[in-house]
Amino acid sequence: MKWPSLNAQILAGAVLGVAIGFYFHGLERDDATVESWLYAFGLVGAVFIDLLKMILIPLVFTSIAVGIANLQAHKQVHRVWITTLCFFAFTMAIAIVLGMTANQVFRPGDGLDVQMFADAMQNFEANQLALPEFVAQFLRSLFVNPFAAFSQGNVLAVVIYALFVGIALVIGGERYQSILTSLREFNEITMQMVRWIMYLAPLGIMALLIQLIATQDASLFGSLGKFMLVVTGTTLLHGVVILPLILYLITKVTPLRFFAGAREALLTAFSTSSSTATLPVTLRCAEQNLQVRPDVAGFVVPLGATVNMDGTALYEATAALFVANLVGIDLSPAQQMIVFFTAMIAAIGAPGIPSAGMVTMVMVLQSVGLPAEAIAILLPIDRLLDTVRTAVNVEGDMIGSLVVQRFVKD
Repeated sequence: MKWPSLNAQILAGAVLGVAIGFYFHGLERDDATVESWLYAFGLVGAVFIDLLKMILIPLVFTSIAVGIANLQAHKQVHRVWITTLCFFAFTMAIAIVLGMTANQVFRPGDGLDVQMFADAMQNFEANQLALPEFVAQFLRSLFVNPFAAFSQGNVLAVVIYALFVGIALVIGGERYQSILTSLREFNEITMQMVRWIMYLAPLGIMALLIQLIATQDASLFGSLGKFMLVVTGTTLLHGVVILPLILYLITKVTPLRFFAGAREALLTAFSTSSSTATLPVTLRCAEQNLQVRPDVAGFVVPLGATVNMDGTALYEATAALFVANLVGIDLSPAQQMIVFFTAMIAAIGAPGIPSAGMVTMVMVLQSVGLPAEAIAILLPIDRLLDTVRTAVNVEGDMIGSLVVQRFVKD
């Protein structure tokens, strides 16, 4: 008998969690048996979240350091990869700003009280700093002792140190090959540990959803519909208007011509929710339908499937602000800037494993002290939202290949 895929198991766990949660929601909370069950579910959910937190720092460090070092293999195409990375960063920044702006306008989740996170939010401090104070404090928080950053879970400081390590590995070349090999092996070990943890995801998600639904007011779930509309609307605006407009302004390729050539890849991405699985179709559409040179498409599209995640970046930034609204926290402009940069880094560094967004979402939430347990709210709707954002991610890869070809065609 063949076991269902992990995605299917996670979906089943989410459905069971919702059903059992509504069952417990209708029972008397004063019943000792009910309280015991809810305590057990809360314990299981907390262990699952703690496992994700445990693996977060080594995963971020090894993924970024090795990823930067791997650029050494592309020395001969400096202009291509510099243009590519600049375009990817530019469009992701636009996507994040778009999502955060829409959240500020519509404020999904505002005014609701989620008691499940009361304990996690007790230590939250919404420090209101002037811009000069924020810049000074932000810089000091980036450049700290790496061992202190690792032990304290300072994600941004770990990211900066990993960037320096990766650059040093590139400059050092063959001298540091043994270190690079060790980091790659450690990254593989870390990814294996993530796979083990993800085996517990169906049970952990089920427990988190049971506790969430059993202890919350039903109005919480009505707010999810508003959040879905905000995320889907802004993602489609980015994919249907902004990205084609950028393409036309730079290359003069019309949106109609682009969508006609990219249609097959976009439909595949929508149905599979996987940029990696869509990669062969994306390459064929870019080279045959959109007339991108194979040497440009062969570099930009595979790299984009790994690091160019406009839809994911928009979703994670918007979700972080949604959670802040949900728990009654007004993030300062300084904290929103942290969400901006962390969402971009999380989208770039998302590992190629099932439900990778679960790991990176923890990173974004923790960057401003929001409860990581809040991912339980988003998981039931994540699969549906993933279809649209994956299509936009793949669209960005193909548009990126056309833009890069325009700048490096000579």
